[in-house]
Amino acid sequence: MAVRSESSRRAILDATMDLLVRDGRRAITVQKLTMEAIAKRAKVSKATIYRWWPSKAAVVIDAFMENHLAHTRIPEGVPVRDALLTHLKSLITHYAGPQGRLVAQLVAEGQYDSETMASFRVRFWNERAAAVEKLMRRGIEEGVFRPDLDPSAAAQLFYAPVYLHLLFGISPLDNALAEQLVDLGIRDLAAHPVQDGRA
Repeated sequence: MAVRSESSRRAILDATMDLLVRDGRRAITVQKLTMEAIAKRAKVSKATIYRWWPSKAAVVIDAFMENHLAHTRIPEGVPVRDALLTHLKSLITHYAGPQGRLVAQLVAEGQYDSETMASFRVRFWNERAAAVEKLMRRGIEEGVFRPDLDPSAAAQLFYAPVYLHLLFGISPLDNALAEQLVDLGIRDLAAHPVQDGRA
């Protein structure tokens, strides 16, 4: 029974992403997506969906999260700068396509639906921010960043420009942006004077 339940849950998440992304072709917007459409695509009842998720937004966020986390992990066992650069490059690459448009829609939904915004923070943002904060603390311990650094504020320093570029289309989401953010951020937060743009 547990295997069957997990299979249904997986089908619901896959159906949701298929409807929203579809590699950018004929994708449904978050606003137009319905529980009925998800249930039909996943071949389950609406009651089955509500067994795991309280709302459409919760399904969408979890579907996005499972796909997102698999592609944007922060590597371990490498220098802090390399870990941060690898993570930001993967995040930016992911956001340059349909996944980025989906995130922008979720942020937009949250502007007039407080439950969607709260769910997005709890289910997605808090965990991602915590992972980067952990990396910031490692940087402090290893002497990459200055000791008085606030890990939370530092994490926002690296993340905020990515979302600014995503939402306003200021410049392309590409590797050059990731490298610029890491070089500027590490230079400004460095524990020691910077040589050649690196701590």
